[in-house]
Amino acid sequence: MSVPNPPGPEPDIRRLTRRGFVRGGLAAVGGLLGWTWLRTRSEIDGVPWPLRAVQRFNARLWGGDGLAPEFPADRAGDMKLNGPIGQPVNTDQAAWTVTASQPGWVDRVFHLADLARLPRIEMTTEFKCIEGWSQIVTWGGVRLADFVLANGLGRRTDGEWHPYVSFATPDAAYYVGLDTPSALHPQTLLCDRMNGTALSADHGGPVRLVITLKYGIKNIKWLNTIRFADTRPADYWAERGYDWHAGL
Repeated sequence: MSVPNPPGPEPDIRRLTRRGFVRGGLAAVGGLLGWTWLRTRSEIDGVPWPLRAVQRFNARLWGGDGLAPEFPADRAGDMKLNGPIGQPVNTDQAAWTVTASQPGWVDRVFHLADLARLPRIEMTTEFKCIEGWSQIVTWGGVRLADFVLANGLGRRTDGEWHPYVSFATPDAAYYVGLDTPSALHPQTLLCDRMNGTALSADHGGPVRLVITLKYGIKNIKWLNTIRFADTRPADYWAERGYDWHAGL
């Protein structure tokens, strides 16, 4: 008497395949509906409000009094050269100046000697480029907040802060805008040293901005002007389709 062979795995495989196909199809439809819903939401600063809400939540976790992670100095490395827009011909450190202004004020010009009077800060943080690469770097300089407070900048006549501040290179070819709280974050520096040596011209010397809460596109090199404002200022990469806030 012959014994019938047990059924092979084909029926089970077919059932699993059909089940997986149905589940995958439902997931795809759900994803499409979710994306369609997201794309049709009202926008805040050019970004659908649910995404902006996530960015603001992240900013609360890391922004304000929160600090970006710091690392041992021996983890710092050489940073990739990137972004020559606005690089001046003359980057003589001794000749460096920065002009600060705000509504209703006469422009004021500051020199390296003005920075030298302020407390020095050194921090080793991760610089993140919006292109996807990152590098741990040791930065040296002074807090922008210390510079602003020491020189009576940034406040209106009623004592309130101007909500925005912009920065530009000497030829104004490159310019960024920030909200004032981000600019005055304790890890936002006017930086003149990198990895223990004077900041090179290629990396933005004599003085550049370093802001740990933002992508590299906000870390303007060859800093020449600082302007407080009551309306949101122009931003080089925001005008080319990137998020104005560029927050991490």
